[in-house]
Parts: sequence; C-alpha cells; structure tokens
Amino acid sequence: MRELKEYFSGKGKLKGYVFNQISKTKHGFIYEVKGSGTTHYEVFKRVENRMYDVISYPTEKAFGVWAWTCMTIEKATERFKEINDLEINKIEM
Repeated sequence: MRELKEYFSGKGKLKGYVFNQISKTKHGFIYEVKGSGTTHYEVFKRVENRMYDVISYPTEKAFGVWAWTCMTIEKATERFKEINDLEINKIEM
C-alpha cells in the first residue's frame, strides 16, 4: 500500500498551498497547510483505497465526514486524539 507523501505542493484548485505531514498514526493524519499568508491544519482518518493500493487524501466531500479543517494546532491535536481514541475503542470491542 502506497503511503501519503510527507510533503507536497497543491495542484489545481489547491495550487499555491504547501502540505506538510506533522503527525501520523495507523488511524489518522495531521497536515499543516500553508498558502497565501495563512496556515490551517487538516486532520483525517486513514482511508485505504484497496482498488488502487493507496492511502487516500481527503477530497472536498470528505470534510465533515472523515476529515476536518482546524485553524489551530491545538484543535487539530484534539481532533486527532479523538480519531485515534475512537478507532482504538472499535478494535477493543
């Protein structure tokens, strides 16, 4: 399975943004996103696309479902912890 890149530049609608992975577990990711003088964080669950044998980066449709945008690293870290805790609890059940 091909993992997500740790660092990449956006293309298309996301041109001008730079994505930097700052945290990763087997359940999710945090990426710092910088562009146009702004910084935000994208937090999302690990989603495996078995058809293409890759980990999926979320599209617009995923936000609010299995991906979230956070304006501070503190909020991103809190959401990341929630994702991991929920997945760990699923495994234990």
